[in-house]
Amino acid sequence: MKIECTRFKVKEGKSTQVEEWMEFLNQRMDQVLLTLKGEKMYIETIFREVQNEAEYLYWYSIQGEGGIEVTDSNHEIDQLHLQYWDECIDKNYRPIDLEMKVSMIPEKIRREMV
Repeated sequence: MKIECTRFKVKEGKSTQVEEWMEFLNQRMDQVLLTLKGEKMYIETIFREVQNEAEYLYWYSIQGEGGIEVTDSNHEIDQLHLQYWDECIDKNYRPIDLEMKVSMIPEKIRREMV
């Protein structure tokens, strides 16, 4: 099982597109959830932060081993998600992986994730 939290910087001037992107994902959640099975993605959450006039998105996820990458997905929803990604995420900023110190997942739930 892989547990990650990574910070990505949003390109300047793309706040409106980020809002549209998050709304797009929320409105089509039924389709989004269908894609997670192939990725072996158990939990995926996106947080948004503005700090010193810079905007960031944080991806928190819990994923099983051997899932497909979103870039290899044939689902239309994933292709649209990646288009937003390319438009909004600053590729000149090196993403920051936060270091996990404690994972509090009850054993009953862990067994369901494997």
